[in-house]
Amino acid sequence: RRGSESLRMANATVVDAISVHGTNPQYLLEKILRAKIYNDNYWKEHCFALTSETLVERAMELDHIGGTFGGNKKPTPFICLLLKMLQLQPEKDIVVEFLRNEEYKYVRALGAVYMRMVGKPVDVYNYLEPLLNDYRKLRLITGSKQASHTDRNTKKPERMAWAGFDVKHMDDFIDQLLTEPENVDIAMPVLPKRMALEDTGVLNGPRISTLDQDLEDEE
Repeated sequence: RRGSESLRMANATVVDAISVHGTNPQYLLEKILRAKIYNDNYWKEHCFALTSETLVERAMELDHIGGTFGGNKKPTPFICLLLKMLQLQPEKDIVVEFLRNEEYKYVRALGAVYMRMVGKPVDVYNYLEPLLNDYRKLRLITGSKQASHTDRNTKKPERMAWAGFDVKHMDDFIDQLLTEPENVDIAMPVLPKRMALEDTGVLNGPRISTLDQDLEDEE
């Protein structure tokens, strides 16, 4: 009984969490996916005692993005850590540090998905649009093909045996977060179009790309 109670507490949202989009932050992930994550060994072994401060250390170990893979839709470490962020609801400045992390690109990607899910529209655009200038390659787990032996994680071969990988550039990943209704197997909260926010004065003018800024500096 004590063991089951400990697991229940470990899977609970922090008591002082603020409702996001009218619901418990964890509920932004579908119930079936949450259940898969709670039962996953990675969650039990590596996410159990994480705090808002130590979560970044775990995120630094990531080497791919993605939601689920394989025929049974096994959750990735990336999606497990995303649920942990939703559970812990870290302070905004911690999330911003994720986004500003230039050394660990998967930390940045994790922070971007979290900001997209919980952030106010103005914050989503203001914090994610600068990342459109990041062109680094990301490994996206697809599960659409059996991985070669060179692609498998030798430390956790059972996790990667059916995992195929594609290349996704950070700017494409961010663009999809801003424009598409689904990403990493998650239905994203509705995000108003940028133009609509410009028309209402929430955002000041159209986005200026790095190229546009360079041209303005030359004039």
